Amino acid sequence: MPTPNTASPDTVRAMDLGLFFDFLAVRLNSDKAEGKHIKLNFDFTDIEQQYAVEMVHGVLNHTEGRQFDEADATVSLSRETLDAFMLQQITLEEAMENGDVKISGEQGALSEMMSCLDDFEFWFNIVTP
Repeated sequence: MPTPNTASPDTVRAMDLGLFFDFLAVRLNSDKAEGKHIKLNFDFTDIEQQYAVEMVHGVLNHTEGRQFDEADATVSLSRETLDAFMLQQITLEEAMENGDVKISGEQGALSEMMSCLDDFEFWFNIVTP
């Protein structure tokens, strides 16, 4: 599973969850996501925020304060765990083993969605010769 791009710790901690899901949507590779339909509920237990995230028709949409009745999976974690994952201080597998991330429903749904994300190099040529 690809790891998230790194950013400064201050940037990651200041990013609100809506912006985080927008960041994921920018990284979605529509060719990899083609024909896939995944519905995930995210429950941030420490800050009592919930998001419904849907990957369909090659795009990733999110809605704050909503949960799907028939989600493929529900991912429960703290904001601190999300920040550690974004800063590459912990892997998803390690967080699940530690009990910091709990997934109910289809265990592979989150991994499948993450497999449709592209990683971008921080430094890239704006103009090529």
